[in-house]
Amino acid sequence: MPLTGIEIFKLLPKTNCGECGVPTCLAFAMNLAAGKAELSACPYVSEESRAKLQEASAPPIRPVTIGVGDRALKVGGETVMFRHEKRFENPPGFALLITDAMAESEVDARLERFNQLQYERIGLTLRPDLVAVRDDSGDASKFEALANKVKQASDGGIILMSTNPDIMAAGLRACADRKPLLYAATEENLDRMADLAKENSCPLAVKAPKLEELAPLTTKLTEAGVKDIVLDSGSRVLHQAFEDQVIIRSAALNKKFCPLGFPTIVLPCEMTDDPMKEAVIASIFVAKYGGIIVLSDFEGESLFPLLVERLNIYTDPQRPLMTTEGIYEIAGPDESSPVLITTNFSLTYFIVSGEIETSRVPSYLLVMNTDGLSVMTAWAAGTFVGDAIAAFVKKSGIMDKVKHHKLIIPGYAATESGGIEDELKGWEVLVGPREASHIPAFLKTWKA
Repeated sequence: MPLTGIEIFKLLPKTNCGECGVPTCLAFAMNLAAGKAELSACPYVSEESRAKLQEASAPPIRPVTIGVGDRALKVGGETVMFRHEKRFENPPGFALLITDAMAESEVDARLERFNQLQYERIGLTLRPDLVAVRDDSGDASKFEALANKVKQASDGGIILMSTNPDIMAAGLRACADRKPLLYAATEENLDRMADLAKENSCPLAVKAPKLEELAPLTTKLTEAGVKDIVLDSGSRVLHQAFEDQVIIRSAALNKKFCPLGFPTIVLPCEMTDDPMKEAVIASIFVAKYGGIIVLSDFEGESLFPLLVERLNIYTDPQRPLMTTEGIYEIAGPDESSPVLITTNFSLTYFIVSGEIETSRVPSYLLVMNTDGLSVMTAWAAGTFVGDAIAAFVKKSGIMDKVKHHKLIIPGYAATESGGIEDELKGWEVLVGPREASHIPAFLKTWKA
């Protein structure tokens, strides 16, 4: 059983050093017991105490990794019911369904979409994560061949879907080194699926007809030595599947019910034949609380909104979303193009860059690191001020890209123009609009 806050406190060094981020060891112990702190934050805990505290510091929902290398997907590890309490830890993975009964041309088309549908956003690459390979034919050789093809055609994670252990073993012969998720263990095949998972060091999904039948199965699996488990409550009706997700999360976090302390898999692809309704269902499980979401197919108009929703929900609400510092070239600028500067708060960047694109004036946009603060907030905090702006301009490399010496600053930072000119000898600082919507008209008057 997890330790209480007082039990944890007895194992801490009781130095009240504050290096963990809270003023006392007792406060840290309470946070640790509530799953709101990591044991690694305490620099002075003894090795003996550390071993005893591992159970208390482990997240109530076990983290599970699917795949290997840079494309490995980590799900679970969650510690809160609601994002505003702390943050959500590991975003859900989106999986594309491919079956061994599909025509080869359809398989190729889906794999091509999986590889090509990816998007650059604020310095991040948004893309799907997994290919789900399902046994529909009952032919082990077809399943193995398809698993091998998916492995060769993509570096994404793999889900092998079959309830027949012999067919699952055939799929593993093709891609066991990629550590796929095995879907699914049931009451009928539990022992053999557990053996396959242990022999190949792969995570295992467990499926039951009803939520209340899951716990006995996960208990048997953990007793058999299978620790990396993913849950499927079996429901394919939206309202029941939604309710199951909430119950699983609440049981693990609030009741500390270990048999349900694992990430989940949901299958919108089996809940509807309407692609857009499927996307809506998937969007619900991004928020509540799917760990892996399997879709029948990917289309850009539905996948992109899901990827953006996932990004927004799984961004730490206590830390602003930031754009990478640097020079952004918009519409192919040259040495005579205007140079604008703004902060790296992502919303500011998107608004400003969008208005520059609207102007159709090729421009350089300097994005300065202000720890994700907007222009006004960064100026008030002293991070978007004359000397800091000048220092960034000097190190940015923009002086090697333009022949003029003019810098356009946001209107809200107009008072910094003189300080910037003092630091940037020979440069002229132009005060741009206070509102981004006025940028297109302002840039129309540009002269190098």
